[in-house]
Amino acid sequence: MKASRTIFNLLLLLCCFFFKLSAQETLVNVYGRTTQSLNGKWEAIIDQYDQGRKNKIYLNKKPAGKTDFYEYAFDGGLKLNVPSDWNSQLPELKYYEGTVWYARHFDAPKTHRERLFIYFAAVSYRCKVYLNGKEIAEHEGGFTPFQVEITGLVKPSDNFLALEVNNTRTADAIPAKSFDWWNYGGITRDVMLVSTPKIFIQDYFIQLDKNHPDQINVKVKVVDKQKNVAVKVEIPELNIRQNLVTDDQGIASISMANLKKIQRWSPASPKLYQVLVSTKEDRAAEWIGFRNLAVKGTQIYLNEEPVFLKSISFHEEIPQRKGRAFSEADAMMLLSEAKALGCNMIRLAHYPQNEYTVRAAEKMGFLLWEETPIWQGIDFENQETKKKAGKMISEMVMRDKNRCAISFWGMANETQPSAARNEFLKYLIKCTKDIDSTRLITAAFDLVRFNPDKQRFVMDDPFINEIDVVAINKYMGWYHPWPVAPKKAIWDVASNKPLIISEFGAEALYGKTGDADVASSWSEDYQAQLYKDNLEMFKNIPNLNGISPWVLFDFRSPFRFHPTYQDGWNRKGLVSDQGFRKKAWYVIADYYKNIK
Repeated sequence: MKASRTIFNLLLLLCCFFFKLSAQETLVNVYGRTTQSLNGKWEAIIDQYDQGRKNKIYLNKKPAGKTDFYEYAFDGGLKLNVPSDWNSQLPELKYYEGTVWYARHFDAPKTHRERLFIYFAAVSYRCKVYLNGKEIAEHEGGFTPFQVEITGLVKPSDNFLALEVNNTRTADAIPAKSFDWWNYGGITRDVMLVSTPKIFIQDYFIQLDKNHPDQINVKVKVVDKQKNVAVKVEIPELNIRQNLVTDDQGIASISMANLKKIQRWSPASPKLYQVLVSTKEDRAAEWIGFRNLAVKGTQIYLNEEPVFLKSISFHEEIPQRKGRAFSEADAMMLLSEAKALGCNMIRLAHYPQNEYTVRAAEKMGFLLWEETPIWQGIDFENQETKKKAGKMISEMVMRDKNRCAISFWGMANETQPSAARNEFLKYLIKCTKDIDSTRLITAAFDLVRFNPDKQRFVMDDPFINEIDVVAINKYMGWYHPWPVAPKKAIWDVASNKPLIISEFGAEALYGKTGDADVASSWSEDYQAQLYKDNLEMFKNIPNLNGISPWVLFDFRSPFRFHPTYQDGWNRKGLVSDQGFRKKAWYVIADYYKNIK
């Protein structure tokens, strides 16, 4: 056994010598594996002129002779918290866009079995990873996880890990050059070492059948296409114990029908079951819920009952800290305010948020809409950008496909029609459905216009035929003046599909009073009246299935320039940056309390 293991590690080491490793397909349920945290204080160097790679600072050389010296050192310099963004940790980095090098030493874990991986829950926005002086991986995308195997590269002790992290905005990036939230940079989520046996459970997809409330579908994948591996799937509370065997692709699957005792997950009763997946050498355990979600005509049905989506959006930001949300405690702060508002859904705008948030939301009974940052300004003509987008959405779906709370995969937000845009978004739908064809596909549009001849709000975008649920961002009373009184504002938009109002609202500075009919008052009074007017208009949308005001909390945005009322903040929050509820919060809370 030791000889075969030595040969395996040697071969892997030789491969790594000749070929740079790329980020690999991530393991399912990393937080349920054998892990060692690499969070904490990391050494850091600010590399504004991008000289670090040229000078090979990832080698971390020390002077060996009397004439040796190096114009860098990680020891004794800046230290940054991981996970966190760098912008909120040092005043000089508040607006910084560029490269920062992170580094730390670590020992191989005592729990290290046959294979070892480094897992990054997210690094913003692009990075290169170096281990013991060699580049081993690179990744682009600030909101999805990646990993790299280091089995043949790691030493028992004193390994040197360095990351070259860059958050520079570029036209070919996702999001693109300009976006309405803060461009946080850094190692913004957990970093872990993950230990596995040589043959391990790489992936599984376990969920209730899309159309049948008594059938659970199971698909388990073992690494390296290992054939004839015995796999056991257990759901103890349902008395399910199934023994499977992998095929020549390393996949074992089964559909278990006529299961009469399943209690389905819902916002009112967010039931989760312990699920165990195991082989002779590996085991993964977690909690999974089961529910049915479908579109019938112009309505959305949850567990065969029509559901009205009482939603809210928030950014992955703690406004009081002026920094990225990254911990379970951060997730609970954001979600608790949504729960107090009376929501049954959250639109995780405008990117995949922390896994802590997704899992906690599921436990608390929130339906979730998750999307990648295809937010305005994307270069749809650029084929490399298209590939990046497909990779990002695949990483998002792979991470969260077992979360029954995920109800909508969002393809885009506020994009303009074109042949290139349509091809791009169709490609994203394909990337999504190649992994998961069971959720509802949506996208948010801002193209609704008032037609004075028809005296109707209408929209002309044929792409709505490609999605299950149409979502509309419309800021009546803020960016758009009312063409008619709210009660006379009739809608004729996507009349054959369910429709969600995915954004509406106005900016207000907490504590500011003023005329309720003057937008430039920036007052809570104007914001509250605007909400009342919009709720009146929503009565005239026959296919309305839910609303999602923009946004729960005030959030930081560099292009909000008004010195008195904005000062670098988007003030559309129902809650201020200091955590105080504005008058509009109570308007929505009352609406959600009374609507069925």
